[in-house]
Amino acid sequence: MILAAGRGERMRPLTDTLPKPLLRAGGKALIEYHLQNLAQAGFRDIVINHAHLGQMIEAALGNGERFGMRIHYSPESAALETAGGIAQALPALRAGAGRGKRQPFLAVNADIYCSLDFSTLLPVLHRMRDQADSALAHLVLVDNPAHHPDGDFSLESGRVTITGKERLTFSGIGIYQPELFQDIVSGTVAKLAPLLKEAMAREKVSGQRYRGSWVDVGTPERLRLLDIDLMRPVS
Repeated sequence: MILAAGRGERMRPLTDTLPKPLLRAGGKALIEYHLQNLAQAGFRDIVINHAHLGQMIEAALGNGERFGMRIHYSPESAALETAGGIAQALPALRAGAGRGKRQPFLAVNADIYCSLDFSTLLPVLHRMRDQADSALAHLVLVDNPAHHPDGDFSLESGRVTITGKERLTFSGIGIYQPELFQDIVSGTVAKLAPLLKEAMAREKVSGQRYRGSWVDVGTPERLRLLDIDLMRPVS
């Protein structure tokens, strides 16, 4: 699932007329990098939620054929936050898994740029599928960027914890069991952080640290810098 329903307030005025996932850097829309990387890793069914100017996302991406995948959309009349958006999209995610199966799924924030090879997460998906009680979530954590020096969580022996010696930042990339969202009524606003913290308290969140290229494209200045970096000739 690609999470694309955010309004992008910090990106205004750019997002007044264009949804944030369609903002371009290096000659491509942000969301296109994810679709291409997911397709290269072997993912074939993608669910994209959207709210603000969401029809522009559907018009730009279509059914996913040009990316070699099938795209399903989960429209929201108003943004439901991350957990609320996922809860509403669960039927589409089950349909993508085939025969209505409840399987773990990968979720990626549309408004980040990341060079992570998504195929490296397939063993985690398989483990969470085969050992459903092992974890409710698996988070990819990164070193704290300058704009978020205090981080979000800690990583201790493969488990994500609320507190710890070294703080890291949640990348916006995670694998989740549908059960994590089972108490959320479809169509209601719900944040992800409280669900994760509750699962962490039960030692049900695993994680990994990613040290490669990652950018939270949260402001026009960060988008400009990313565009410059991606357009720079490779030496």
